[in-house]
Amino acid sequence: MESNRAENVIEKSIELNAPVSRVWQALTDHRQFGEWFRVHLDAPFQPGQPSTGHITHPGYEHVRWEAVIQKLEPEHTFSFTWHPYAIDPAVDYSHETPTLVEFTLSPTNTGTLLRVTESGFENIPAARRPKAFLMNDGGWAAQMHNIEAYVAQHP
Repeated sequence: MESNRAENVIEKSIELNAPVSRVWQALTDHRQFGEWFRVHLDAPFQPGQPSTGHITHPGYEHVRWEAVIQKLEPEHTFSFTWHPYAIDPAVDYSHETPTLVEFTLSPTNTGTLLRVTESGFENIPAARRPKAFLMNDGGWAAQMHNIEAYVAQHP
């Protein structure tokens, strides 16, 4: 897995030993996404529509998942906007500009190169920007391993 840590952009990539079609399913089927991402989603992903649910990762069960699906370009790009590290239920994050999370898939000789980029941290309030960046940087590293294990266990 590669990592690039710019000041306002998180980039992670991993080569998965699975065809693009399989990785695409794991990313964009809301139930499969929920299994490896550890979130229970209320409905399938639809471009331009909100996606809601609850985090199921231990210790974060109180956190509501809220994102807006941006792109679903079959077997190439899946993206959404959200409020990064928005874990305090007493805080209203709706006034903040969300970050953009983009997954892109490329075929390789042995499977699929999956890249995730989260951009827009410069728009997060300065008081919480460093923690949000740090937590999501580590979070995306973990999620790349989660999807890798998921597609290996569910070919």
